[in-house]
Amino acid sequence: MEPFAGELVAESFAEAGIDVRFHTQMERVERPEPGGKVTVHLGDGPPLEADEVLVATGRDVATRGGSGSTRSACPTTPPVEVDDSMRATGVAGGWLYAVGDVNGRALLTHMGKYQARICGDVIAARARGDELPAMRDLADSYGSPQVVFTDPQVCAVGRTEEEARNEGFRVRAVEYDMGAVTGAYLLGDGYRGKAKAVVDEDRKVLLGVTFAGPGAAELLHAATIAVTAEVPLDRLWHAVPSFPTVSEIWLRLLETYGL
Repeated sequence: MEPFAGELVAESFAEAGIDVRFHTQMERVERPEPGGKVTVHLGDGPPLEADEVLVATGRDVATRGGSGSTRSACPTTPPVEVDDSMRATGVAGGWLYAVGDVNGRALLTHMGKYQARICGDVIAARARGDELPAMRDLADSYGSPQVVFTDPQVCAVGRTEEEARNEGFRVRAVEYDMGAVTGAYLLGDGYRGKAKAVVDEDRKVLLGVTFAGPGAAELLHAATIAVTAEVPLDRLWHAVPSFPTVSEIWLRLLETYGL
């Protein structure tokens, strides 16, 4: 995600009374008495006491030793490696298909549903003897939309500015304060948020879009369409947002870019 998204979430956490600590190492955790408080000993500073400790360890796929893949987050249970039609590449006869988290491509519910539609079309075409549907630039690459349901919500599709530059694109990025959009007042007093668009300067298409703000996830599908369909910016200029809504952020980003 773009750095500003995490900064806005951290500010919101702090306002809610959450003590957020960055770059903090835990040396050990102990519970002296069964059912009692947990003590967390830190590398720097006094220990912390808590009722419980929640550790975010990520997810693993329940493949029980399926075919290997370098994309696995956990080497002990690798995902089922598939091609762009969701067909397992390591199974003789090509009878096995794998969609969703089990293939390790994009561990998101909506991406599993998308892959299932692709897979169903392929299986139906094979059953009829038709030519298999063309697969190009599957959405579970940079077209995969992501939402973090924090307060504020953080959502993004495509590349961040840093990713785009590292891949060699000639990039220009524009940002806009979502709270300055007229429709923001309809969602509540003191609305705070930020949007960022990453533009391929050579082709004049969007490489990525990030929103952070209350209810921002509802804006993401429009960004997903623009990024995956590579809609030219001069066409987006004529996609008129309703007034007064937060979707006017699109107009403001394009104005900031200079169209």
